[in-house]
Amino acid sequence: MTHSLQQTALELFQSAIDRADPAAAVQAQLSAEPLAPLAPGGRRVVIAVGKAAVPMMRAALAALPDAPSEALVITNPENRADVPGAEVITGAHPVPDQTSAAAGARVLTLVQDLNASDQLFMLISGGGSALMVAPAPGLTLADKARVNEALLASGLDINRMNLIRQSLSDLKGGGLCRAAAPARVTAFILSDVIGDDLRAIASGPTVAPLGSRGDARALLQSEGLWDQLPAAVQAHLNTPEGSAKTPPAQNVLIGSNRFSLEAMRDRAKAAGWHVPDLVDDLTGDVSDAAQRILDVATSTTTDRPTAYLFGGETTVRLTGTGRGGRNQELALRIAQAADKLPGEWVFLSGGTDGRDGPTDAAGGLVTLQTWGAITASGADPAALLANNDSYAALKAADALVTVGGTGTNVADVQILLMRPTA
Repeated sequence: MTHSLQQTALELFQSAIDRADPAAAVQAQLSAEPLAPLAPGGRRVVIAVGKAAVPMMRAALAALPDAPSEALVITNPENRADVPGAEVITGAHPVPDQTSAAAGARVLTLVQDLNASDQLFMLISGGGSALMVAPAPGLTLADKARVNEALLASGLDINRMNLIRQSLSDLKGGGLCRAAAPARVTAFILSDVIGDDLRAIASGPTVAPLGSRGDARALLQSEGLWDQLPAAVQAHLNTPEGSAKTPPAQNVLIGSNRFSLEAMRDRAKAAGWHVPDLVDDLTGDVSDAAQRILDVATSTTTDRPTAYLFGGETTVRLTGTGRGGRNQELALRIAQAADKLPGEWVFLSGGTDGRDGPTDAAGGLVTLQTWGAITASGADPAALLANNDSYAALKAADALVTVGGTGTNVADVQILLMRPTA
C-alpha cells in the first residue's frame, strides 16, 4: 500500500510540473491576446530568459505572425537546446559568472538602439536573476558574486534577496525597460515567486524596483550582512539613485505556483482524495515549515484518505558543509518527525524545475520507514541533517526524487498523503 501512495505522490508532482508547461502557457496567451501589430518600419526583438526560456521561445516563434528581427535565448546549461531562428546562450545559476555577464551585455546591446516604433517582447521565467547580469557602474562581477553567495547562505526570502540584487544591477528592477526606452515592452512571465510579485520574478527586469538603494542598505545592516560586502558594493549602496523613472510595460502572468497547486488538487479529487484548503504560502526556514506541515496535518481528524497540498519556497540556513537543498532537507525533517503522523502516509517535497540546490535531485519522498532505513544503511541521519547533508541521507534510503530538468520553474510543491489504518 505504501508503494501505491508513493506512486500517487509522484503523479501529483508531475501534474504540478505539467500545469506549469511554459510552451503551452505562451501559446494560450498569444492565442487569447496576440501582440499589438508593429508600427510601419518597426522591429520586434524577442528575448527569453530563465530556466524555461527554450520552450517559451519555441512557442513564441511558432505563434508570431512574422519572424522577429532578433531572437535571443538565455538559459542554464542543463536546459540548453537549439532553437531554430534564435541565438541560444547560457548563463550560470544560482551564482552568476562570466557567462551571465556576457548574457547581460548581449541583452543591453540588442535593446540600446530601439526606438518608439519598435517592440521588445520578453519571455521571463525563474532563474533569470542569475543567468543575465549587468553590474551597476563601479561594480564587478566578482563583487556581485560575493553578495549573491552571502544572500544564498543567509536564509533571506526571495523578495528580500531580490531587493538587494536589483540595487546592484543595470538590468534588474526595471533596468531593462529603462535601457529599451522608448520601445514598447511586453513581457510574459512564468512566476517562481510565492505571491507572484512581478517585481521579484527574475528580479523584475520589466517592472519598477522593490525598493531603493537605501532600503537595500538598511536590510543588509539589519541582517548583519553589511560587513560581509565588498567596499565597492557598500559605496554604491551609499550613493543615492538618479531621477530616472521606469517606463511602463505590459506584464502578463502566464503560470504560477498557485496554478500548479490547483492542478494537483483537481487530480487528487478526481482520484477520490479528500483535499483540504490549499496552503500556498509555505515559506521561511525549513524547520518552521516542517512544523507547520505537521500542525496542519494533525489539527483535524479524518477517517478518509486525505491529500494535504502545499506550495511555496522555503529557505535553509547553512551551518554545515554537506550537500542538499531546501526540498530534500524539508523531506528529511518530516521523516525525522514520522511518529507524529498517524496512519499510513508519504510526504514529497520537490522543486518544479527538477533541481534542488546543487544536486541532481528535485527533492525527497519519505515514509514512516525512511529515518530507520538511513540508520540501517550505516549512516547517522541526525548528524547528516545537522551538517545540511540531506542528499546523502535521502540517497541512503533511496528516498530522492529525481526527474531531471523540467524546463519550467514555479517554485516548490509539497504533498502529504495520509490514509487511516484499519
